[in-house]
Amino acid sequence: MDGRINRRLLMKSTLMAAVASPLLAQVAVADPLLKTTAHVAAIPTLPWPEANEIVKNTKLPSFPDKNFDATAYGAKGDNKTDNTDAFRKAIAACNEAGGGHVIVPKGTYVTGAIHLKSNVDFHLDDGVVLKFSGDASKFPVVLTRYEGIECMNRSPMVYAFGQTNIALTGKGTLDAGATSSWNKGSDRAWLEKQVSKPPQQRVVPGNASMRSTFIEPYNCDTVLIQGVTLKNPKFWQIHPTLCKNVTVDDVHTDPSTASSNTDACDPESCDHIVISNSDLGAHDDNVAIKSGRDEDGRRVNVPCQNLIVVNCRMNGNWGAITCGSEQTGGIRNVYGYKLNCVGATKFALYVKSNTKRGGFSENINLDSVSGVFERAIVYLISTYNGQTGNFVPKFGPYTLSNSTCTKASKVLDVSGLSNSHVKGLALSNCKFTGVGSTSNTVKNVDNLKFTNVTVNGKPV
Repeated sequence: MDGRINRRLLMKSTLMAAVASPLLAQVAVADPLLKTTAHVAAIPTLPWPEANEIVKNTKLPSFPDKNFDATAYGAKGDNKTDNTDAFRKAIAACNEAGGGHVIVPKGTYVTGAIHLKSNVDFHLDDGVVLKFSGDASKFPVVLTRYEGIECMNRSPMVYAFGQTNIALTGKGTLDAGATSSWNKGSDRAWLEKQVSKPPQQRVVPGNASMRSTFIEPYNCDTVLIQGVTLKNPKFWQIHPTLCKNVTVDDVHTDPSTASSNTDACDPESCDHIVISNSDLGAHDDNVAIKSGRDEDGRRVNVPCQNLIVVNCRMNGNWGAITCGSEQTGGIRNVYGYKLNCVGATKFALYVKSNTKRGGFSENINLDSVSGVFERAIVYLISTYNGQTGNFVPKFGPYTLSNSTCTKASKVLDVSGLSNSHVKGLALSNCKFTGVGSTSNTVKNVDNLKFTNVTVNGKPV
């Protein structure tokens, strides 16, 4: 089994076939008595038992087998009608009826923010394009996190707060290009001065200007994002925050260089996340794992943990898997498997913190990673951006196995602190070719191990 699995949104009739396959199928089991529809994300068996348990225990949503046609609530796919209210009405009706599928049929729909509610699958048929509006008033102020600090900012394009059992599915495209008129700014310095106030008093519009993320479930449980394509992002593309049981499957994000900091997927302070079978494009990190920044991160103090990234093509220009720099709440139990990096990726594993940020990144494991890495295969910096404080970060252990490169500047550039060594770094069964410098940078690292590793054909 080569692990290249197409997206599967399966109904009850095909569930048994998926479960019977050699795949470790992540399944929300349909209930024939309640007439519910199940979703499946097809995941191969991973090389770590702990990772397979995470997949098994990450819940997928299941919805009543009822459809709500968005056009019945006034939606028009004519590329000019404002559909914000029509989508709101369709989602509310579905939620109030106990849940189901809001179906958006083929067409081009102009809309403001879409806010999902519990037990609603917002499903975009093939041929749907959602064009998010350049009218800032269509994006109300909501609670969010901007680069690890809670605040009140304009709504992400698709948002949910405190909801359970939600999904965004289908083969449609979401386009944020028109939001460039308002979706801009990076005034984090202003926000950092507001952290003594409650988050509800850190109101960004009118006081500062900061971009909004594309898709952001916030404080939600049991979330599925499957099949959709994102275009023209202005900031982080998929940003689940303070959520549990999140699955991102067969999504296609934008590698365009039009906007910086367009990370493909940034789970922040989440527990049990599966990112699978996706084509992750970004003008920054592919998957950047986060858990809050500095003082505000310590106030919230929720780690990001139990995360799987599997069967993904990565076309971002920084890290394939990045931990931090917003890692104040900590990061643990990360497993990346079968990750194919294309283009000019700088690092396979990128870990960054400092003594202002603190936090920890521990038990990070990669297997079967391939590609070209411009700077280093593993890069860890404990003095990121030169910021200092009294919060010593903790690092390690890390593993990298069964991986290859055809070009890299060097294999390791890893520097712990004198008072906080990296607690373990093990490479095994790796074949690295085209490496510019065979001299590694390794400082304050305990238990560095190479097992069956070659660099430019020579054993390490």
